[in-house]
Amino acid sequence: MGRRKGVMSDNLKVELAKELGFYDVVQQEGWGGIRARDAGNMVKRAIEIAEQQLANKNQNQ
Repeated sequence: MGRRKGVMSDNLKVELAKELGFYDVVQQEGWGGIRARDAGNMVKRAIEIAEQQLANKNQNQ
């Protein structure tokens, strides 16, 4: 199975890495250097943000 283009933008990934405190690892080793737990936390936080945005959008309609 080949790699596919990611769903998250690079800017979002960088912001999440900074927020979650492992951006220094990304700078030193690239995205392949982060732990699986950090990647999972990044996805979890991205989902939380998306859910908040959806809820806000639904409230404003």
